[in-house]
Amino acid sequence: MEFLTLTKENIDSEHICCAISDKKSVQGYADKKQWIKQRIDQGYVFLKLPVRGKVFIEYCPVEVSLLPVEAPNFMVINCFWVSGKYKKSGYGQALLQQCIDDSKLKGRDGLVVLCSDRKRPFLSDKKFFIKQGFTVCDTADPYFELLTLNFSKKIKPRFSDSVSRVQKVNSEGFIAFYSKQCVYTNYYTDLQAQIASRYNLSYQKVLIENREQALNSPSPFTAYALYFRGKFITHELTAEKKFITIIERLLQQ
Repeated sequence: MEFLTLTKENIDSEHICCAISDKKSVQGYADKKQWIKQRIDQGYVFLKLPVRGKVFIEYCPVEVSLLPVEAPNFMVINCFWVSGKYKKSGYGQALLQQCIDDSKLKGRDGLVVLCSDRKRPFLSDKKFFIKQGFTVCDTADPYFELLTLNFSKKIKPRFSDSVSRVQKVNSEGFIAFYSKQCVYTNYYTDLQAQIASRYNLSYQKVLIENREQALNSPSPFTAYALYFRGKFITHELTAEKKFITIIERLLQQ
């Protein structure tokens, strides 16, 4: 199987699979390309099947990653997606194997990936990674799990100390921690802020842009994590109708 690696030279002409034609993500799509481009020289890899579809894996050295973990000399799988007609064709295993081979070639001691206790939107499928030899090495409330594939037995990766096991932050209203890892976050956080204002609720956006900020994140999922009055609400980006339902449920409590 021939996969394509994005480079500074080809990234402008190649699509990055997510939200290929979704108008809501035009700015987020451009931001994500720039985000990747800035990290390529630091070892960030975007590997994909050269088709107009979602068949790709993103990974990088932990030093570049926005995943709040302690995993020295590990590689972090940032996003991994095989969808539609490309499922069950061996592409997932092939992409992962290239990531494993590349990580070993670069002298890394293993891989880590963020999953959850069961299959959830926006998070990698735990069952797939377990079948490939990964094991759960740490957990964080309410449902996050860190999985590892160790090449060396010397290190056991774990979530950083900032990831609170009770998932609380100081906030009177909503606060959303997010990054440019996902092409949709800017659009939906702006939309949610507008909706919150209709209910006279504050909505603060906190952009995570670098490793230091990520290591101080209260949530393992730095692409998007929403809190309300100090409590974790969801890691799932929600459109208007669902967000209104969340608000009304919270106000009734």
